[in-house]
Amino acid sequence: MTCGLCGSGISADEKYKKLKDGTFNTHIYYGCTKVRDKNCKCGYINENDLITQLQKLIDSVDLNQTSIAKKVKAEVVRYKKFNNSLLGKNTDVKATDIDIKDYVKFILKDGDVSEKRGVLSCIESTIFLSQKKITIRNS
Repeated sequence: MTCGLCGSGISADEKYKKLKDGTFNTHIYYGCTKVRDKNCKCGYINENDLITQLQKLIDSVDLNQTSIAKKVKAEVVRYKKFNNSLLGKNTDVKATDIDIKDYVKFILKDGDVSEKRGVLSCIESTIFLSQKKITIRNS
């Protein structure tokens, strides 16, 4: 991701808040590194808000042209084979009729960090953060 105001990179900052019961709540915020402009007013965005915005923007990105399509289809075929083996089915497993964008949205919401990074690295468009808003522009 890139800052939409100054062009610097965006980094994650993990914050911990101690609760009354002694446990900790973790929050991850993304914001401008301010490398190109020390006075950049980009602001920070909570990871949950970032993911919600990215999920909405995925529909505007052409994922079929990226390497994510192959990864997603392979994962769906693997899942279907696993599901068939659990149910005792012996049906042919094909990677057709897969909604790649829905799978990407699922990974963004429920995937682990490495899965999210893998999905985002396959998007050929540039992701910008500016004033707590995410935009995607084709490269």
